[in-house]
This record gives sequence, C-alpha cells and structure tokens, in this order.
Amino acid sequence: MRLGKTLLAGGVLAALAATAAFAQDTGVAGVTPDVAAAPAAAAASTVDKGDVAWMMTATLLVLFMTMPGLALFYGGLVRAKNMLSVLMQCTIITGVVMIVWTLWGYSFAFGGGTSYFWGGFGKLFLAGVTVDSKSATFTDGVEIPEYLFIVFQMTFAVITPALIVGAFAERIKFSAVVLFTILWVTFVYFPVAHMVWDGSGLIFNGVLSGGVGALDFAGGTVVHINAGIAALIGCMFVGKRAGLGKDIMAPHSMTLTMVGASILWVGWFGFNAGSNLESTSAAVLAMVNTFTATAGAMVAWCIVESVTRGKASMLGAASGIVAGLVAVTPACGTIGPVGAIVLGAIASCVCYFFVSVVKNALKYDDSLDVFGVHGIGGIVGAIGTGIFTSPALGGIGYADGVTMGGQVWAQIVAVIITIVWCGVGSAIFFAITKAIVGLRPTMEEEREGLDLTYHGEAAYHS
Repeated sequence: MRLGKTLLAGGVLAALAATAAFAQDTGVAGVTPDVAAAPAAAAASTVDKGDVAWMMTATLLVLFMTMPGLALFYGGLVRAKNMLSVLMQCTIITGVVMIVWTLWGYSFAFGGGTSYFWGGFGKLFLAGVTVDSKSATFTDGVEIPEYLFIVFQMTFAVITPALIVGAFAERIKFSAVVLFTILWVTFVYFPVAHMVWDGSGLIFNGVLSGGVGALDFAGGTVVHINAGIAALIGCMFVGKRAGLGKDIMAPHSMTLTMVGASILWVGWFGFNAGSNLESTSAAVLAMVNTFTATAGAMVAWCIVESVTRGKASMLGAASGIVAGLVAVTPACGTIGPVGAIVLGAIASCVCYFFVSVVKNALKYDDSLDVFGVHGIGGIVGAIGTGIFTSPALGGIGYADGVTMGGQVWAQIVAVIITIVWCGVGSAIFFAITKAIVGLRPTMEEEREGLDLTYHGEAAYHS
C-alpha cells in the first residue's frame, strides 16, 4: 500500500500532505494526517465513482486469490488423500480472519494510534466507522469509503496466513491451524502491517534506517516475507511428513495446480494495482509490472530447469509464476517494466536455488516451498525494489535527497525487522499452539489422510 490510511477520530479525514509527502511515499505507505488542514480537506474532498468501482473489483480479485486460487494451487500439490484438508484450511482461515479483522485487526493495524508498532484500540469493532467516513487516496482531496479500504485490507490479512499452511501441508491438526492463525495475525501480521503501511509506523518512518522509509507498494514484507518466515518456523515445529523420502509424495493434480496458479496471477492485479487505491496511471504501472515480472520469472525458471534437469516442468512454470508475482509485489509501483523482467528473473533463479539445493542440504520439510518461494522471493523483491526504483534503471526515482544506497539500506532494515518480529513471534505461537491443542495428528491419522481424519470426506471417489 502506498498510503498509511490514518484517519482522524470520528471519521473526519485529514488532508493528504501535498507533493512533498507524495514524493516521500513513492509507493510505500502512509501519509500522516494534518489536523489543522482537516476542515478544508473535508470540504474539498470528493469520492470518485470510478475509484470506488475499481477498488471494489480489486478487493474481489484479492479474495479470489485465496478462494479458490491458493486453495487449488496448494490442493493440487498434495496427495489426493489430503486434498480437502488443504481446501478446508484455506476456507476456515478466510472466515476466521475476516471476523478477527473486523473485531480488532483493523484497529490494531490502522486504528489511528501514534505508536510505532500498532494502531491502538480506537477502531475496535469498527468504532466510529460509518457509510459516510472516508479514507484518503494519493490525489489530494480524493477519497474512498472507509468501509472499502477496510475490506480491501482484510483480503490481504486473509491470504497471508493461508500461505503459511503450505509449509506443513498433510501433517497438521485442523484445530492447530485455527488457533495459530488467530494468535499469529493478532500479534505478528497486524503489527507488521502497521509498521510498514501506517503513517506512524516504525518501518514507514525509517526510524532505524536514517529516516528513509522502506518502499513496499503491495506487501513484500507484510505478506510474503511474513508468511515465508512463519512457514519455515512452522515446518520445523511440526516436523517432517511421515514417510518422507520413502513414500511417493508427488502432486496428485498438476492440472489443478496450473488452474490455481493462473487464478493467482489474475487475482494479483487486484493485489498490486489495487494497492494504488485509485484507478490512475500509477495503478497502470503496477499492472504492467505484474505482467512483465511474472513472465520474466516464469521463463527464467523454465530455462534453469531445462539446463539443470533437462526438462521444463509444469510445476516449475507454476513456481516461476508465483516467484515473479512475489518479487514484484513491493516494487510494482516504483520500477519500470524492463526492470521488472530482470527483477522477476533474478528472484526466480534465487528461489529455484533455495527450493532445489538449500532445502535438500538443510533437510527441512517445507512441503510446498512457502519459504523458498514466498520468503526468499519476498526478500529479493524487497531489496531489489531499492535498486530498480532508480531512474537510471527505468524506475520513477527516489524521494528528494535519497540515494540508491540509502534506499537499499532502508529496504534491508525493513527485511531484518520483519524477519526478527515474525520469526520470534511465530516460534512463540507455534509453541503455545502445541501446548494447548497439539500440532500433529497421530501416525495412523496421517497415514489415512487428513480428509477423512478431520473432515469425514474424500475429494475423489472410485
């Protein structure tokens, strides 16, 4: 998100800071309200029907990424006996996080508080939000309904914990997924979203990076690094799949995985272009980069696979698609289309190395390569954003007085903060979940398959 979306209590919108603040933002998040300017801004503000229509569409596209995009992508990658368990995990996470976001998540992330780390209690149960309250966009005096901003951000909160479950697919209790999700989004996702995207946030203000805020247009840190690190911690806590290295664990339906990957790519235009909050040329730039980076990454993965394995696989192409989408997420609003191709290709090669070499060397069982693609791709994309935003490389340029070195350092600091916050928090909440409900089914239940064990259903019948 390029905007901190900080609202004044009572629903009165502060004015957007003018061109200087916009330059400072250049694709990150957050504009701090100017209380003195609020009456004038409220009088001059308008709600553009085109922006509202686009943001409603973008919100639905992001939901479409989880339901059914991610669910099918993951479902096709597991064995047939666990297909429904993955679908159900994505489904229940969607419902649970929507409720949590409405009750306290929006307040914790964007409640209008002045803390570096969270938004406070000001918007608990959506207090003060009405059909008339507004959220500012990037054009001075132009707003969208606050409810629209709330549901758009809600879809981001939904997909992030759903990404995590791919790391320990086929071997976790259904109750553990639910409990961990509630704890994790509350104490990890919401604070990181606030730190990166809110006008008072630690990372947005560059408190630890010399006052230079990190650029994260649509969630490289908040969504992908967050999910990837939690996934790595999770697969270590849960342990390896029973029979790993002995049983055949090939994906049961690459057809469904290809369908899921395609839905993710389409939905990602809502994810990236929607993060502009307006249907303007800046949204178009994000859209173009979402095309080109993904194409570069997919082709690069297939080339590397052809060289190293002799054949380009559908699984590799799908993995390349996701790697490119992940890498361009933080950069899509500030880099150029050619730079996006290069960034996607670089991220794809690095992700391939982690998936095919590092994982085997370290022997952790990240079932569906969440860390290898989302975590590593997010890190490469976040740091690459600081490089490819340079006008010399086709980007839109940095804020006044900021150099490439200063911006790259701000990106690295943001990555480190996210890794530490998420890593420590995830370990704590997996430990708590294990102590309360346990993490793994019994060996017999795991052998039978989680579809029948937890849901009493089978995905397929002879």
